[in-house]
Amino acid sequence: MPKYSIVVPFHNEEDNVTALYDRLKAVMEQVGDSFELVFVDDGSSDRTYKLLEEIAAVDSRVLVVKLRRNFGQTSALAAGFDHAQGEFILAMDGDLQHDPNEIPNFLAKLEEGYDVVSGWRKERIDNFVMRRIPSRCANWLMAKLSGVDIHDFGTTFKAYRREVIHNIPLYGEMHRFIPALASWYGASICEIPIKNVNRERGKSHYGIGRTFRVFFDLLTIRFLLK
Repeated sequence: MPKYSIVVPFHNEEDNVTALYDRLKAVMEQVGDSFELVFVDDGSSDRTYKLLEEIAAVDSRVLVVKLRRNFGQTSALAAGFDHAQGEFILAMDGDLQHDPNEIPNFLAKLEEGYDVVSGWRKERIDNFVMRRIPSRCANWLMAKLSGVDIHDFGTTFKAYRREVIHNIPLYGEMHRFIPALASWYGASICEIPIKNVNRERGKSHYGIGRTFRVFFDLLTIRFLLK
């Protein structure tokens, strides 16, 4: 059984798959402990799945999970978590906007004893109106509703103890609010700064419709925590 599982959902990321794999492999081999890479194809219509299968064919540490259609990021992450065997599980995006070189910082905090380590895009560079303003509002509301004092609920870049993540139900856009749900179970949570970089290749899948789903899920979280 591997010590670490890196879970990455992909949707139409053919331009980033190979580069991300190469960087992940290099970082995790430097970490030195056993690991697996759990790659989830979320109903891609390009060559993403084919490339993932080619990688898995030559590296036994890579597990590919294929979803029949595009279910969304939360469902893809949930599928990856279900298949992950590691004692510690780290999730990140497949578009190279999360730097694999920051993974050891997450793992170090888990080794210190924290149950959840959440990334914080302290210096955001994305669109002010479409991304930063809705994000600030959602993060402020989530912190108030949950009592979890972190700045950035939205990023996928987080690390967990296996027993914590497997206790949390995921649907809608709920992956954003895992720290709030984990706190209800008594999990210890910390936050570390991460880089916020622009996408270099491929097309962003973010739309304003996701913002409305996030605010709906805020109401769901409020209900669940009560």
